[in-house]
Amino acid sequence: MSDPELELTRYRLLGTGFFSSVRLSLRKGSERGRAVLVVDVVERNTLVVENVWMGVAADEDTDGNAKPLSPYLGLSLAETNLAGTGITLGAGVGLAADQWALRTRFADPDIGQSGWVATASLQYIDARDFLGAKQVSFESPELELRKVTDYAVVGYKRFGGSIGAGHDLSLSTQILLEYQLEQVEAVVPVVASHVRGQTREPIDFDVLPGDSVLSVLRAAVVYDTRDTPILTTRGTLATIRLGLGLAPLGSSYGFEKLELGLQHWWRLPWGHVASFEGQGGAIAGAPPFFEKFYVGDYTDLLPGRILGLNPDRRRPPNFLGTDIVEVRYGDYAAKLEGEYRVPLYTGRGAVYGVDFFAATGLYAVATRRDLTQPPSGYEGAERVPVDLTYNLGLRVETYVGGFGLSFSNLLGLLPARGGGRK
Repeated sequence: MSDPELELTRYRLLGTGFFSSVRLSLRKGSERGRAVLVVDVVERNTLVVENVWMGVAADEDTDGNAKPLSPYLGLSLAETNLAGTGITLGAGVGLAADQWALRTRFADPDIGQSGWVATASLQYIDARDFLGAKQVSFESPELELRKVTDYAVVGYKRFGGSIGAGHDLSLSTQILLEYQLEQVEAVVPVVASHVRGQTREPIDFDVLPGDSVLSVLRAAVVYDTRDTPILTTRGTLATIRLGLGLAPLGSSYGFEKLELGLQHWWRLPWGHVASFEGQGGAIAGAPPFFEKFYVGDYTDLLPGRILGLNPDRRRPPNFLGTDIVEVRYGDYAAKLEGEYRVPLYTGRGAVYGVDFFAATGLYAVATRRDLTQPPSGYEGAERVPVDLTYNLGLRVETYVGGFGLSFSNLLGLLPARGGGRK
């Protein structure tokens, strides 16, 4: 049973999330030269917790001093085998200060026995974002938003959904296609400026005021040889994603977005697990700001986005003293990170495994202007918006899904900033 195709088959079955254990074996066939492949599985709960987001978001004044914390919460659930059909039906909710989001999704793994996966989703987002580096001055058409003095506030609502399809190109490779359509309603300050580096400049909000339409065609190729999707011990996950905001399809925003991702895991001889992750992306054109690369999605020391919500207002930590502290959303992004994982517990009851992990890496996020016209006051290597990131915590695989307990959010509240120009 050392055939790599059979091992990949086992991994794909585990990757469905339907089974906690899969064993393949051969037995003698009905005649010479034939064999029977026996698949023994142990089913797991199909009502799973896909994601839990919980933590505290922070704010800071224009001098970088901490302000009161505010909690945020997100929960995503899915029934992955609805009435024994293999259909997935999921829902999620995200809550942060003055923000909330709802999302539902549907997936049929074999629509009409065609071999194609069919997907659909629907979402509503009522959110705010907080733009401007420091010493912000703005005038908003909404009286409520004028109460904020340290950031230029964009209030926006998004309602829409997506439909998609996918097909296996091989046992380990899949192609995915998706069309997304959303109505966007944004309240944008009439005038706003901030100090970027040492120079006062107007703020570009990268979203159209009033009503607009986001229409995006997306395609992705996924290569997946992981032995399990949660506590992975070996294999590779590689992705190529392309998004096109198309005016001919009714979009108010024309842009092209390319994202690349690579992760690889090794089981070490002494039973620990090491992994490497690389990410990169680039955007051409003029997408809305929520389609850009957000710095919190690349540093572990700020909360990432939750179902489209951005709960944290802080600038990123700045260990290397660069102009990364001036960046919130970018047209280019990259990250290199290594992780070391130590299994603490392995079982077959309600908890399948508990691992301790520690990770560290480098990341960069930049706008086109950060590269062609860096903020004033920075010299030499300071003009490269790059910084360190790190994380540690526990990963747990259970009967109802996988969970992560990360300490990076708390570590990010510690003073670690430098390099910003006042």
